Amino acid sequence: MPPSRSELLRSLHVPGEPLVLPNAWDVASARAVVAAGFPVVATTSAGVAAVLGYEDHEGAPCGEMFGAAARIAGAVDVPVTVDAEAGYGLEPAELAGALERIGAAGCNLEDTDHATGELREPSAHADWLRAVRRASSDLVINARIDVFLRGAGELTEALERAELYLEAGADCVYPIGLADRDGIEEFVSGAGGPVNILASPNAPSVADLAELGIARVSYGSLLYRQTMEQFTNLLTVTPR
Repeated sequence: MPPSRSELLRSLHVPGEPLVLPNAWDVASARAVVAAGFPVVATTSAGVAAVLGYEDHEGAPCGEMFGAAARIAGAVDVPVTVDAEAGYGLEPAELAGALERIGAAGCNLEDTDHATGELREPSAHADWLRAVRRASSDLVINARIDVFLRGAGELTEALERAELYLEAGADCVYPIGLADRDGIEEFVSGAGGPVNILASPNAPSVADLAELGIARVSYGSLLYRQTMEQFTNLLTVTPR
């Protein structure tokens, strides 16, 4: 029997041979990712929300976000991992069930509480992740760590969260905003599991991230924003 899409996605998280994810925001961009030869489609919550007319950080109704993700998952023949933000206030079983119903092979789950704008308490968030894992043994959970988004994040705290989240059943940890080579190297050494890094102008190249033992590289909203910038530039030279 061939592996499920979740099993395939999980198998592609190889430290030193990173899974590269140019995040998509609709069916057209997802199909472009597949046509370019990438083995997995990841969504970007910022891009999806913007296409739907909402702000990122759970500004869009979860039903509309899941509807958009379902259309993407149904339009491509590769695993799709969904940026599910902080879970939209859903109970773990409800969230896991919704993701499975739309055909998601995996998901991003972040530790920011968007109702308050603060980080969730680490142990409480780990318990929540553990409940999501109990509700679904298949979903590939990428646990995003938002410590560095505030600009003064401590590596020690990020590693503490990584340990808790991996113990709770996360398949990969994602210290978004960590971009300096030494910090990434130290995080990978101490995390104890696969690590996802955000591709950015300030981060090492994908080749360098591979040398550092990264298992997954996400582009987040970067390609969506660059595409919209190009579209805007084209509009300035379009005859009126």
